[in-house]
Amino acid sequence: MLKKRLLPAYTLNELLIVLVIIGILILLALPNLMPLISKTKSTEAQLQLNHLYSLERSHFMLKSKYSTDFNEIGFEHEKTIEEGGNANYRIEIIEAGPNTFKARATALADFDGDGVINVWEIDQDKNLREITKD
Repeated sequence: MLKKRLLPAYTLNELLIVLVIIGILILLALPNLMPLISKTKSTEAQLQLNHLYSLERSHFMLKSKYSTDFNEIGFEHEKTIEEGGNANYRIEIIEAGPNTFKARATALADFDGDGVINVWEIDQDKNLREITKD
């Protein structure tokens, strides 16, 4: 006759207790991680605005003016999270003239839940600054 051998294993209750403990630890750590998450997401805005600045400068060297048209300068913006993509910021050129331009990156979400939306701007002199800190 065959004897059934039981394998050593954890019970369902033991596994649920471990998951609850892990969940509590995550909830305790999350407030400390939110500023770090917000900072890393703002890097996306900075990189996109620096890229836009480079394209605007190239366009200025060729045409002696800045442009408000993304297609004219060759800027391709990734789909935003509102459009089903991955971009967390909406990039827009808010001002462009013969000698000046200003572009803005506006966050599409409140990353740290404090009710403030992050906004960055760059101008023709490559002055990149955070207008509204999240």
